[in-house]
Amino acid sequence: MAGGRLMCQHALMRSARHTVQANGITQAVRVAGPPDGVPVLLVHGNVSSSAFWEPLLPRLPETLRVVAPDLRGYGETDTAPVDATRGLGDFADDVAALLDAPGLFAPGARPVVVGHSLGGGVAMRLLVDHPERVAGLLLEAPVSPYGFGGTRDLDGTPTTPDFAGTGAGGANPDFVARLAAGDRGADGPTSPRNVLRAAYVADPASLGDDEDLLLESMLTTATGDDNYPGTAVASAHWPGTAAGRRGVLNTLAPAHFRLADELVAVPVKPPVTWVRGDADVIVSDTSLFDLAYLGQLGMVPGWPGAEQCPPQPMLGQTRAVLERYAAAGGTYREVALPGCGHSPHLERPAEFVSELLALAGVAAPA
Repeated sequence: MAGGRLMCQHALMRSARHTVQANGITQAVRVAGPPDGVPVLLVHGNVSSSAFWEPLLPRLPETLRVVAPDLRGYGETDTAPVDATRGLGDFADDVAALLDAPGLFAPGARPVVVGHSLGGGVAMRLLVDHPERVAGLLLEAPVSPYGFGGTRDLDGTPTTPDFAGTGAGGANPDFVARLAAGDRGADGPTSPRNVLRAAYVADPASLGDDEDLLLESMLTTATGDDNYPGTAVASAHWPGTAAGRRGVLNTLAPAHFRLADELVAVPVKPPVTWVRGDADVIVSDTSLFDLAYLGQLGMVPGWPGAEQCPPQPMLGQTRAVLERYAAAGGTYREVALPGCGHSPHLERPAEFVSELLALAGVAAPA
């Protein structure tokens, strides 16, 4: 198993835990490598923490300076509230504050920023807000630049005026309850362990000996109206709920997170590498977390049909925006890994490391 092989390898890099006061909160940060090493910033995704990067670190050369924070409400970082109306702005501001925090990076560092899933959206926001501080962007299974759910076309046209069906109202309440209870079992499809096995990867065997580490990372998620999943509001449109103004899932709703035009317009355009698995069930044109697609499958009753509420073309949207980014003077590379799910750095670490090192301009370790 991949995790088992990893445990037996020579550890090229080990992380240390730090706490940093930045952007008004206490942030927990994993740090590895020499202070003057090539800077790399790792931003984790939703319902996880910086611990999700631990299986990757032994595969990285010790010439890198790796900084991996816990986002607010995850891991050991403060459970600070999330203002969803700012999109992913709260998270991006927290991460931006780390760029100049003493002891993390060398002064003036321009890291390669790696963002997984929700973290990919945070990385995009960071680039838009601070383009001069980003040397390259590695987007791993990122949320669409038009958000998650509620859009129907490649240009992010809304399905309904209030983006019905997006945000916290789409969260499975049993999964949320199990997270809050610290459920470590495997007695149902909504247990965090089974969600990890079924949604985060395509092949559960790829988790190997790291499964419990990753599960514990998921269970650090702060639940509630201000964090995960957030608040929901009623909608007159199917399925009867729309994004609220607080909490994590609402930050991803297209009503709050839509930065395609800003991304294309950034004055400094570092290279972008987009790595995804072609068996991803979370970020996909046929996402099992998209209520419109579930409605099309008959799994959510009352679906009004493809004319009114088609599934979101998440991959097509990201590709269209990155093509515009390239046409405006930037460059991008799309890497689709066959048979891989939502977490290429866990499932296909060798290919993932190769793309990261190429983007950072670093030779692979012998």
